[in-house]
Amino acid sequence: MFYRETVLENGVTVITESIDTVRSVAIGMWFAVGSRDETGAEAGMSHFMEHMMFKGTPTRSAAEISQVFDSLGAELNAFTSKEYTCYYARVIDQHTAVAVEVLSDMVANATLSQDACDSEREVVIEEIARMEDTPDDRIHELFAKALWPDHPLGLPILGSRESVGSFGHDESVAFRKRHYVTGNCVVAAAGNISHEDLVALVREHLNLPEGPRSDRPVATSGAATRLSLLPKETEQAHICYGVSGLNAHHQDRFTLSVIDTVLGGGMSSRLFQEIREKRGLAYAVFSFHALYQDTGQWAVYAGTRPANAQEVIGMIRSELDRVASDGITDEELLRAQNAIKGHIVLGMESTRNRMTRLGKNRVTGGELLQVDEIVERIEAVDMAGVRRVTSDVLEAKPTLAMIGPFEEKDIAHLV
Repeated sequence: MFYRETVLENGVTVITESIDTVRSVAIGMWFAVGSRDETGAEAGMSHFMEHMMFKGTPTRSAAEISQVFDSLGAELNAFTSKEYTCYYARVIDQHTAVAVEVLSDMVANATLSQDACDSEREVVIEEIARMEDTPDDRIHELFAKALWPDHPLGLPILGSRESVGSFGHDESVAFRKRHYVTGNCVVAAAGNISHEDLVALVREHLNLPEGPRSDRPVATSGAATRLSLLPKETEQAHICYGVSGLNAHHQDRFTLSVIDTVLGGGMSSRLFQEIREKRGLAYAVFSFHALYQDTGQWAVYAGTRPANAQEVIGMIRSELDRVASDGITDEELLRAQNAIKGHIVLGMESTRNRMTRLGKNRVTGGELLQVDEIVERIEAVDMAGVRRVTSDVLEAKPTLAMIGPFEEKDIAHLV
């Protein structure tokens, strides 16, 4: 086994991958709480809490937290997704104890003062404003809302001005009490680290309230809305065209990765070659997929001048129809398999990527495979599987999200 794992008496999971050929350690404190765990009134609270954990504890100010890591030449950051929140540091191995102690202080003891909440609300609202002014980011939130209109997975991770504007000390404390508990926490580390030492450090410093893993609402896979338009005077039309996809535990997820790579995963992909290289209709065009615990999504993004939007959507549909009717070639299959394997193996040269793989899989209940096992799963993808997944996933009724200078009556026929 390439990793070691211990579940502490209080329910915190500690998982490590020891690499004695490096001098760095990446440490992540993961919590099983993201935007899918919020009510409409709480939309954005997971991300807001990510900000607030950096704003000070009873023993350290926000500036002092930053100074500790800056003085170590370390990396300190955090991120929030739809299913988890992670606080991480990457340090020289000799500073592991300091990093664990300060990270533990941040996530367990943040004061969440009203003054800090008032200040950070404005920061997050500025972040929302920036996202709203960046249509190639906003389109993905629009698409998610169309896929899951009645589920928190459709809520924006950042929340809205209205929801964030209501967050204060009381709301933050209540949210932390519900979600920042031992059963929701995974501490993952990769690098030059002893598993026993990390277990001892977590036992000593990470004093979270005890509690079981939180329940979360099950997501339904069918979209109620097939078209979502945000009319806006933009120079480009931003397009997201796709379907509900496979969940993170599905046996065909590796096959979907291969299909995704063939269609829009790189400069040699079908969509890039047809839309950008041959026709010059877009600068950015790619496909992507996201796997969640009980559902997923697969989609194509393209940015093009409004006059070309209908043609680009037609080309996307044409490529999907071609895969459905003719499949992919042996050459495309092999090229995609090699590309995916290369990205995975090269990514494993980073201790942060290795830590992320451990933490993400454990906090979402995913299957934790060795690199060789992943490579075997990718190499096992065959044409029969490609046909099956194409039929099960890509031939479903599509959902279209668009931002641009349009009226719904002019684009309703595109989906």
